Parts: sequence; structure tokens; C-alpha cells
Amino acid sequence: MVFSLVLFLSSQNIEAQRKKKDTKKDVTEEAAKTPKEKTIKDLVKSSEKIEGLFTLYRDTITGSIQMIVCENQINNEFIYFSQISDGVSDVGRINRGSYNDSKVFKIEKYFDRIEFIVQNTSFYFDPENPLSKSKDANTSNGNIASIKIEAHDKKEGAYLIKADDLFLSEVLSQIKNPSLPGESPTAFKLGNLDKSKTKIKNIKNYPENTDIEVEYTYTSPSVFNNGSNAVADGRNVSIKVYHSLLAIPENDYEIRFDDPRVGFFTTQIEDQTSTSSIPYRDLIHRWHLVKKYPDSIISEPVEPITWWIENSTPLEWRETIKEGVLQWNVAFEKAGFKNAMVVKVQPDDATWDAGDLRYNVLRWTSSPEPPFGGYGPSFVNPKTGQILGADIMLEFLHFTNRVLYDKVFELVSVDEPFNDSNTNKDNFKYCSLGEELHQEVMFADAVISADSNSELQMERVKRESMMALIMHEVGHTLGLNHNMKASQLFSPEQLNDADFINGKCLTASVMDYAALNVTRDRTKQGQYDDVAVGPYDHWAIQLGYKPFKTEMERQALLDESTKPEHIFGNDADDMRSPGKAIDPRVNVSDQSNDQITWAIDRIELSNDLMKDVKMRFTKSGESYQELRRVYYLLSNQKGSAANTISRFIGGVYVERAMAGQDGGVQPYTPVSLEDQKRAMAALSNYVFAPNAFNAPNDLYNYLAMQRRGFNFRLPEDPKIHDQVLGYQKNVLSQLLHYNTMQRISDSELYGNEYSLSNFMTELNDAIFKVDIYGNVNSFRQNLQLEYTNNLIDILTGKQAERYNNNAKSMALYNLNAIKTMAASSGDIASRAHKQHLRTLIDNALEEIK
Repeated sequence: MVFSLVLFLSSQNIEAQRKKKDTKKDVTEEAAKTPKEKTIKDLVKSSEKIEGLFTLYRDTITGSIQMIVCENQINNEFIYFSQISDGVSDVGRINRGSYNDSKVFKIEKYFDRIEFIVQNTSFYFDPENPLSKSKDANTSNGNIASIKIEAHDKKEGAYLIKADDLFLSEVLSQIKNPSLPGESPTAFKLGNLDKSKTKIKNIKNYPENTDIEVEYTYTSPSVFNNGSNAVADGRNVSIKVYHSLLAIPENDYEIRFDDPRVGFFTTQIEDQTSTSSIPYRDLIHRWHLVKKYPDSIISEPVEPITWWIENSTPLEWRETIKEGVLQWNVAFEKAGFKNAMVVKVQPDDATWDAGDLRYNVLRWTSSPEPPFGGYGPSFVNPKTGQILGADIMLEFLHFTNRVLYDKVFELVSVDEPFNDSNTNKDNFKYCSLGEELHQEVMFADAVISADSNSELQMERVKRESMMALIMHEVGHTLGLNHNMKASQLFSPEQLNDADFINGKCLTASVMDYAALNVTRDRTKQGQYDDVAVGPYDHWAIQLGYKPFKTEMERQALLDESTKPEHIFGNDADDMRSPGKAIDPRVNVSDQSNDQITWAIDRIELSNDLMKDVKMRFTKSGESYQELRRVYYLLSNQKGSAANTISRFIGGVYVERAMAGQDGGVQPYTPVSLEDQKRAMAALSNYVFAPNAFNAPNDLYNYLAMQRRGFNFRLPEDPKIHDQVLGYQKNVLSQLLHYNTMQRISDSELYGNEYSLSNFMTELNDAIFKVDIYGNVNSFRQNLQLEYTNNLIDILTGKQAERYNNNAKSMALYNLNAIKTMAASSGDIASRAHKQHLRTLIDNALEEIK
């Protein structure tokens, strides 16, 4: 029995052990079937580690990147910023140095995904107001990327994600410009983004920022337009972009709010808990400049604004550029800072390049078709307005006689009528002073070349214009926007006094687009351009950077806006486009506080040169390209001056002073009857008269382009009539714009003495009265037909509903007057022209019936 029991127990034990072994085997087999969860270490073992704000791992075989997001970065905010490392100007403002907007993003975790959420920073809620509890109502943030977590290291508090899709697509920033309505289907365009060719070129990682340079390739199997010579293959175009992820600065930066009396770039924020009719908390853009010794009246800053001159800069211009930057130190001293600006030269053996965000660089290029001569962007923290970095792009073209675009001189196209719906909200950020200044320098060159002491004078022009351009673009990087009203500071007589203007800014601010000071009387020629920052600039820098002890102290300084030297009007007010704005003093390419007199002088100077332009600019053994260039240059100056004059008709002066401010006047004051009549008389003589654009008879025979292989515009003959009519159409577009005509009528209620009926009658007389009963030359025929068609369009055209009844009545009245005046007289061409006019009017009147 005992033996049997032992045998039974042994067999039970053996069975239990077998079952246990089988169970262990099953668990082992099941474990073998279930893949082991990979760690971060496993997934990055073939990658190069690049530590910084966001640690990156780059696969050494494929080049793909993975990114670490730490647990302490979840639910925190960062700044994203991008700039073009290299591009092509054929597709708009996608060129080296172009900045895109900076934006705030938050990193969030959603289950097994890491998400990048762009924050809406457009609104403010007072945290003490109960409304702040609903601050997210009916606003949208932007979820730009949701990426699967590949691994999680709990001990290190780190998540690993694949980052290729984040950087190798247009997720972070739209690079390819969208197609615009009315854009030509044959215009050069980028193809579709080719992910197989798009690649990461460079990675730079620092504790406070992660920078990645990506080369995007856009491909199209076939293109209508292969672009300029800057594009090797229109089917495959590369754009290089720097993407930067930045930690939000932790400092004692003091935000400052905008005031309309001074011009800073701003981040616009609306207070949703304010009951004011102007609930604005717009933040001005400024550097974090702090005194090293706060109690001192003037102190060096803790950290100056340091500029580096790129080592690509021509040696002969480095000192001038440095001097231009340091001119701003004069303004900063009035704000309490000594040596606020510092300039250094990038060593030839520097290990950093100009795209490095840690350096503010004055960069230099010589592009095939540059979109600017100088460009000074900066980027900011959208939550505070603090400027975090800046660059300035300079183009060698500024010093050449190379024409930017042939069409500028060969055929002047009418500006598009101003329309709020087709304006780009970001246009204010782009500066075209370099382009304007380039044309001014070429004009000065033409004037000086006709003089005896040309070489020394041109060196002066180049140096002074470069100084002005540098000061202007540096001003942008300090936060200042344009001041197109600043040219009102001095009179024509003062500008012709070489001793008076010596060493000065010729306007109230270097932030204007003023014309060069080229005198008609060459014996009175003094300074051509600004060599110091202006009085407005000193005042504005104080408002932006002076450490105010009280708000009352700041307001007292703002109240100085009524001083003549603090005059201000920016891009929103300027009248360069027909129908856009109302104050003729706020304009580009003008000069002096008597623009009509100045513009007439500029036209007369151009006419003087035109008389013997063929003799002075034709050189034996050379082509006639130089003669052609100068002819169109002089003509263009006349057209530009005419535009300046035209803005006074129906103009209204605008003042920005606050109610009750000392020295302040009413916001709107119509241009005086005397000045409007002066403007009309000038247009009659210099734009509409039969001989307004006369040139020596034998000049047209020589306006030939230099041939270059088969790259030649056909038909090659100069289009003289189209060119002249282009200038006249620009003026008519302003005078007959629905905004101008309505303003003339409305402003009669608050002081305008130049009535619509008076203006329209005098305009009719200027265009017809001199020659309607005799022969009409071909220029006048073109003008009269264009004007008549404009009157008809007021009654029946696409924009007819925009004109008020008073304008339509005067258009009809003038058409009937033209029909009466257009009697059949003169030579055959004149009689045919007059019959054409009568037929157009009869058809229009019949349509109205």
C-alpha cells in the first residue's frame, strides 16, 4: 500500500512538473511571437545625435530625421520663424533673405501623438474680467501637424517622433505663392512639391533654437514659361528655406503700445474685454534694450544691437555701410543709450553663415533680377513685440546703370486702380526704396554726365545714396515703418542752399522715399541725399526705447507730434497708386514742402537735358543703348513728377493730432483753391499740352536697343505714342478716379473751393481747347480719345456704379461739350479723329437712352 501511494504521488508530481514546464514553454513561445517594444535607443542607433532646443537624430544612411520632444516641453509655447535661404525672384518675393511671419505654437500630446498647434495671438482678455473664461470662444488655433509617437523613454521623460513630414512639406510655412485672380496662365509658376527631391541641407542646433535648412524642389512635367536666366530648368526649381524653432525669451522685456502719431511696425491685438470704441493693444516692435547703469542719464546697454557686415561686401563700401549704421547711435543717445549699435565685420574664416539667427547681418548679393536694392526685415515674439533678430539685404545693382526691368522705361503701364479687395495685408512689410533710389541715382548720373565735374560728383551721389539706403533699412530693423510725409521739412530754396543742408537729413526722416536733391541750377548743387538720421527719427527712437519713469512723461513726448519736424504719414496714407489715399504730401519720389514747384523744376530739368541728349550720350564706336536708356529715364522722371502734381487736385491734408493737443489742427483740410489751380495749370502745360512731351525730331531714329543674339524684343521700333500715352493715362487715372471725384464733391462741404464743375470744365479745356478747331497732332489725338473713353466709362463702364451722380452729370456735360467742339476742321487726320470722337459720343449717348 505504502509503495502504491508513493508511486501515485510521484506520478502526480511528475505530471505537475510537466504541466508547469509546458506552461512556461507556452509563455515563452507567446513572448517570442509578440515583438519587443523598441526603445528610443533602438530607433536611433544608426543616427547622428544633434543636441539643442529639440534634440534631433539624423539617419547616417537615409538622411531622415527624428526629433525628441521632452515631457517638460508638452503644453509649452515656442516661436516658429522661417526665412528664404535662397530662391528665385521669378515667382514673387521668394528671394534670399525674405522673412516670413513668426508665430507662436504649442506642443500638445494627444494619446499616442504629438501635435503642433499654432496659437491665435490676435486677442487679449483681461484675466480679472469674468469674460476671460470664454477667451477661446469662436476663435481657432491651427493644428498644423499631428505625428505618431515612435517611442517613449519614461526615465528620461522623452518622446521620439519622425520629423521628416514636419520639415519636408509646407506644413510649417507656405512657401509656394498661391495663384492670384487675373494672373496670366502663361506666367512662370512653380510646379508641385516633389518629396522625392526635397531634402534637408543643414541642421544647426543650439540651447535656445533649432534651425533646419530645407531645399524644396518643385517640379512640373511641362511649363509654359521657363523663367529668366536665373532658372536653369523651369521644370525643376529649388527654393531653400531656414526653419527655426525658438524658445520664448524669459526676460523683463517691457511691452509698449502703438500710437498713431508715430510709425512703428506692430503686432495688432484687440482687447475683447474693453468697452472702448478703439479697443486696441497693438504692440510696437522693438529690441530688448536695457541700460547697464539704470540711474545714469546716458548708459551703454547691457547687450547692444550688434551688426555684422557680411564678408561678401565690397571692400570699398564697408566703411560707408558702417557709418550709416552708426548714425542711429545719435538718436539712441537722446533715448539714453550710448553705443546702442555696434558694427563688426564677418571674418573670412568665420564658421557661421549669414542665415544663422544668432547674428544680425548686413548681407550683399548681385542677383540677376533683384526685387529690391535694399531690404531690412526683422522677426519678433508675437506675444510681446520684442524683436529677436534682423538682417539687411543689399544689392550690387544699386551702383550700376543696369535697368531693373526694360518695361519700366519702354512702356509705362497704368497703375491698377486702388481696390481694398486686391491689396495684400502684408505689403507694408516690403521695402522698395532700393528700386526707387536706383532710378534716382541713374537720373543723377544722367544730369551729372552733362556737367563737367562728373566723376567726383557721381562718387558723392553713390556714397550719400548708400548712406541713406543703409540708414533707412536699419530703421526698419529697429521697428520703424515708412514716413512718406517726411519730405515736407525744407523748402525748394533751402534745398538749393548747399551750406544750409550740409550734413543734414534732407527730410524729417530717413524712412521716406524722397527723390534725390538734384538741382536744375548746377551752381547751387549741394548734398544729394541724407547723411544723417532726421529729427523725426530721433523723436521716434525716444518713443520706442527711452526708459520712461511715468506714462505722463511718455505722453508729453507724444504731444510733440505737432512739431513740423515730426510730421508723419506711412504707406497706408501714401498716394502712389491712383485713388488710394487723400493727402498729397504723403507720397514717394518727391521732395520739399512745395511739391508742385519741385515737380515743375524736375520736369524742366529733364526737358533741358532732352534738348541735347543725343549729342551727349552717343559715343563713337558704341551702340545706342545708353542713349535709349537716358531718353526713357528722363521721360520717366517727367511722368513721375506729373503724378506728384496730380495728387493735389481733390487732395485733403490729414493731421494725426489728438483732440485738444497743443499745436493740433482739424484732421481734414482740403488743399487750397490756389494750389489746386496751380496743379491744374501745371498739368495743362506739362502733361496735356500739344508739345508736352516733345523731343528733338531726329532723336527717335536713334532709340535702338543693342542686339544680343536672338534675345531681342520684336517688333523693335520704339513705341513712342504708347509711352507718352502711358504717362498721361496715369494722371487721368488719378483725376478721374471715382474716389477723387467723390472727394471733390464731398470736400466742398468742409472747405474745398475747387468745385467738381470747375475742375471738370478746366480739364476739358486743357485737353481740347487749344487745337479742337484746327489740326490735332498724334499725341493729342491719343490723349483726347483716351479721355473721352474715360468719360464714357464713368457713365457705362464696369465701375460706373462707383461714381456718384455729380460725377456722372459732369461726365455727360463734358461729352456734349466735346461733341460741340469737335467740328470737322483741320487736315484729314484731324477730321478723321474728330469724326471718331463724335461717333463714340453718339454711341454712348444712345446707349444711355
